[in-house]
Amino acid sequence: MKNIAKTTLALTALVALAAPAKSHDKHAHETHSATYSAGEPGNPKQPSRTIEVEMSEMEYTPSRIEVKRGEQVRFVIRNVGKEDHEFLLATTEENLKHGEAMKKHPHMEHDDPNAVRLKPNKSAEIVWKFTKSGTFEYSCLIPDHRDYGMIGKVTVK
Repeated sequence: MKNIAKTTLALTALVALAAPAKSHDKHAHETHSATYSAGEPGNPKQPSRTIEVEMSEMEYTPSRIEVKRGEQVRFVIRNVGKEDHEFLLATTEENLKHGEAMKKHPHMEHDDPNAVRLKPNKSAEIVWKFTKSGTFEYSCLIPDHRDYGMIGKVTVK
C-alpha cells in the first residue's frame, strides 16, 4: 500500500512539472479560466494578423517579432527541419523551468493553446492575443534544441 501511495504522489508531482506555466489572476478565478504569462488564447473567429514561423534545425524564422498590446496573432508554424521541433510561447523563466522537466521526459507532448510539437513537414496554427506588455519567447524545449539556439523573441509594446 505504501508503494502505491508513493507512486501516486510521484506521478502527481510529475504531472505538475509537465504542465506549462499557468497562473491564475483574480479575474481568472471568477471566470474559471486560466491565464498565461504572454497573454491568452485568441478567438479564431476574430480578425488577426498572420505571422508565419518556420522551425528548422536549431532556429526559428523569424527569430524576432514585434506586436502591439491587445493584438491578436495567428501563428502559422511549419516544421521545415528534419527533426521534431516545438514552439512554446511563455517567459524565459517558464521555458527554462519546463525545459528541465523535458530533459527528464524528452517525449513529453503539449496539449496547451500556447504550445505545439511538430514532426518534420507538418504545420499547425496557434491563435494568441497578447494582453500583456513585455518580452516573451518561443523556444523548442526538446532536449538540447534550446541550448543550441532555438529561441525566438516576441516584444509586446
